[in-house]
Amino acid sequence: MAGTYKMKIAGLERELPLCPINEKLDIAAFVMFSDVEITVASAAELLKKCPDFDVILTAESKGIPLGYEMARQSGKPYIVARKSVKLYMGDPIAVAVKSITTESEQTLYLSAEKAEMIRGKCVLIVDDVISTGESLNALEKLVEAAKGETSAKAAVLAEGDAADRTDIIFLEKLPLFFK
Repeated sequence: MAGTYKMKIAGLERELPLCPINEKLDIAAFVMFSDVEITVASAAELLKKCPDFDVILTAESKGIPLGYEMARQSGKPYIVARKSVKLYMGDPIAVAVKSITTESEQTLYLSAEKAEMIRGKCVLIVDDVISTGESLNALEKLVEAAKGETSAKAAVLAEGDAADRTDIIFLEKLPLFFK
């Protein structure tokens, strides 16, 4: 690793490890897993910024703690778009996604039961970090396929050019580290 990047997130200071993407670029890795304090604080701050919604949708797996905590604090349900079809998932809908943090294209799935929870509802899409926006695009396509409406797209951090977007809600800007 190439060191760390110190930043304040939802009023809490964290040192994020710098990880090489290629020979010209490092990113600061923000992982909410195991950090209950940052998850609770980030969820509270994001909920203050988000418009009204009926249900939260996030992608497996790094968005799960945030989606859960935002659901807990708001009292509204959350749904996880899965990265593989599980035995219990009847008649799933699927959308392909290529994220900056994964090596190959992935597919996100919603069971018919979860799609029904979205039908006709205002959906808040949440994730830990928005970078290229590909994960968000895939989640939006799932909402459309399930005949729901996206009320907003939110993340704890907006990385690189994503911080210039006007169609997302986020708490802090996360720079890219060019070598």
